[in-house]
Amino acid sequence: MINKASRNEARKKRHMRVRNKIHGTALKPRLNVYRSLKQIYAQLIDDDNGTTLASASTLEKEVKEKVEKPYNVDAAAVVGELVAKRALEKGIKDVVFDRGGYKYHGRVKALADAARDAGLNF
Repeated sequence: MINKASRNEARKKRHMRVRNKIHGTALKPRLNVYRSLKQIYAQLIDDDNGTTLASASTLEKEVKEKVEKPYNVDAAAVVGELVAKRALEKGIKDVVFDRGGYKYHGRVKALADAARDAGLNF
């Protein structure tokens, strides 16, 4: 049986392998996704300057009003729409997707699909 600590270490290893290949800029920032057991977070990051340009998570009041549970696929979709809306307000249309070492499945996929539907290109 694999314990949660070693599973998370493997995820971090995958994430670092991917992070060596992708890089966000001010014109094409990195859309980073982090999911915990109860929440999901998305950030648009400019790696050149080390700054976060926009972010959204299930902890925000806007998201809490729209969803009943913050840890399901519907909540992830709302976060994806919100981060895309905030990116488009700042004039950002193209992003590089960083799934954070997670499988492109479930909540991560829902967030990405919702961000694409809201107008982001990646």
